[in-house]
Amino acid sequence: MAVTLERSSWPDSATDQGELSSRAAAEAYVGGVCFKLGPPALIGAELEWLTAGPTGARPSLELMAAALGPHAPTSIAPASAAAPLPGGSRVTIEPGGQIELSSAPFADPAVLTQQLAADAARLRDLLAAHGIGIESLASDARRPAERLLRLPRYAAMERRFAGVGPFGTLMMCNTAATQVSVDAGADPAEVRARWTALYVLGPALIAAFACSPRLYGAPPGAWASQRMRTWLRLDPSRTRPPVADWSDPITAYAHWALDVPLLCVRCTERDADWSPPPGATFADWLAGALDDEVGRRPGTADLDYHLTTLFPPVRAAGHLEVRYLDTQPGDTWTTPIHLFDALLSTPAVVAEATALAAPTAGEWLGAARTGLLDPQVRRVAVDLLELAAQHARSAPAAQELALAARRCRTGGSPLAVARARNGSGGS
Repeated sequence: MAVTLERSSWPDSATDQGELSSRAAAEAYVGGVCFKLGPPALIGAELEWLTAGPTGARPSLELMAAALGPHAPTSIAPASAAAPLPGGSRVTIEPGGQIELSSAPFADPAVLTQQLAADAARLRDLLAAHGIGIESLASDARRPAERLLRLPRYAAMERRFAGVGPFGTLMMCNTAATQVSVDAGADPAEVRARWTALYVLGPALIAAFACSPRLYGAPPGAWASQRMRTWLRLDPSRTRPPVADWSDPITAYAHWALDVPLLCVRCTERDADWSPPPGATFADWLAGALDDEVGRRPGTADLDYHLTTLFPPVRAAGHLEVRYLDTQPGDTWTTPIHLFDALLSTPAVVAEATALAAPTAGEWLGAARTGLLDPQVRRVAVDLLELAAQHARSAPAAQELALAARRCRTGGSPLAVARARNGSGGS
């Protein structure tokens, strides 16, 4: 789960933050900020890990702030410079103490993986000096969910998701992901093709990289990706947009975003955060339906914040964030980076990958539950990895993707392969 840090101050009126005169104006604003058009050139990644102190318990935020020093995010050290690591990656902290590195964008995936690996090693050293370990696990199988960050954002999320059992708290506190970000596209047609591909590929790739079979506190049931189970069991209006019906993602995403219920309304520093009535949407607020409760209409800063409370499998944030893959064991997080770089390398490859994955499009729950045990899902996963190997930028990347294809062909999970190699699925 990528986290947007809380702002230190908030405007007193929509005028101060940029007015939104109408729903049409708001949708145009969303389309502009969520889909930056230009020739696809850059790729980035976000890596999340679980953390543990010397006794195996979650480390305190104070200890993590001391370990990170000038790199600590302001969410745990308000006076911090939040400086990037030498390779350009920035550190954030998730609600349960998971730690995340968000890379800078790069034109070459080889440079991205090199810089991100260096920053990951530096992060590991900083934390180890204070007795904190990081574990490359997608789900916490041994500790109850516990929220460390007390930001209003996460209190609102807990309230919102409380009605769906333990999944909200488990998602926030006991899971971790590997995310890859790519450019949206040069024009609306290319955006449509790339957006559609990323969604159609999703189920097969969830299965290919599923490695979270155990999650402490999850209801009974065998799942290849317990992490993805938590997301799929949450608020569908926020996490599962009806993309199969979207012929124009730019327009449709904007329309969908305004109709997602508000998670919370950010008030001024002098006031408490306000929880909106159940089901109240951003469009309702914009239309004046919440004038008595909020006392003002929303502006662009409010809309920016609302957009960060949307959690679809692929999120539009200027670029496209692929959010559906489990954290990968060890250093195998490089494989998804090379995979998406190759499968989105040219319009022709995008089209071929989309056609290969079409038989399993929409099978999110089945893929998360059974993974590669489903023969059709396994076949599509292998085909996609082999296609990516054919279009990789380098021989090492091609070899890495070919190895992943061979693993999927035999039904092996990344976690099992990692354990076979070094006797551990952890750090």
